[in-house]
Parts: sequence; C-alpha cells; structure tokens
Amino acid sequence: MIRIVLKKTRKKTKGTAKGSETKDRNRKAQISMEYLVIVGFVTVLVIPMLLIFYTYSDRTEDQIASNQINKIGNKIADNAEAMYYLGEPSRTKIKAYFPKKINNITIGNNEIVFYMRTKEGEDQTVIYTPIPIQGSLDPHSGYHNIEIRSRGSYVEITD
Repeated sequence: MIRIVLKKTRKKTKGTAKGSETKDRNRKAQISMEYLVIVGFVTVLVIPMLLIFYTYSDRTEDQIASNQINKIGNKIADNAEAMYYLGEPSRTKIKAYFPKKINNITIGNNEIVFYMRTKEGEDQTVIYTPIPIQGSLDPHSGYHNIEIRSRGSYVEITD
C-alpha cells in the first residue's frame, strides 16, 4: 500500500506541475494580450491628438506673425502721419521686430503692404494712411531701426 500511495502521489505531482505550467502560460499570454490592447488604445488616442496639436500650432504661429505685422504697420503709419503734419525738418526713428514670415514690403500710394507667407500661401496685410508716403524697408527678420522723415509734400520711410 505504501508503494501505491507513493506512486499515486508522484503522478499527482507530475500532473499538478503540468497544470501549473499551463496556467502560467495562459496567465502570461493574457497579460501580454492586455498589454497589447492598452498600447493599441493609447496609440489610437495619441496620434490624432498630435495631428490636432500640430495643425493648431501652425495656425497660431501664422496669427501671431500677422498680429505683429499689423502692429508694426500701424506704428509706422501713426508716426508717418505725425511727421507729415509737423512739417519738413521733422524726423523720428522707431525700433520694430519683423517676424520671419515677411517676404516683401512695399510703401507708396498712401499704403504700406506687407507680403507674408503662411501655410495656405501668401497673404497681404495692407495699412492705409491719409498722407502720401514713399520709401522701402528690408523684409529680413529681426530688429529694424526705421527712420520716418517728413519731406514736405510726402513722408519718407527707410531703415
């Protein structure tokens, strides 16, 4: 009897060990599958969020540059009008920062026109003045010392 019990115990031990190995494999497979599902779910959420962020950041960058250009143009126009009404020897200098997106600047016919590149193409910002103005500005980005000088019948704008 003792021998039979030992043999039965050994068989149970072997069967239990195999069953334990199968359970471990199933548990590891389940953990791996859950991990893959979580990674897939996170990927599905993160990729569209990155695309939305990139799109909005580009639009925001264009809006900031456009606002800077409007501010610069209005500052130039206001100072030009003041110099025109003060008369011939009047002059002033203003310091302005030009953003990177400016392609060209034209001054004449009572307007200052900034040509700016955006994600959609080229955009124009036109600042009208009630006085005759002439001149030229370099469109390179960075700080500019802009000189506004009254010439009697018109105002000259240069940097």
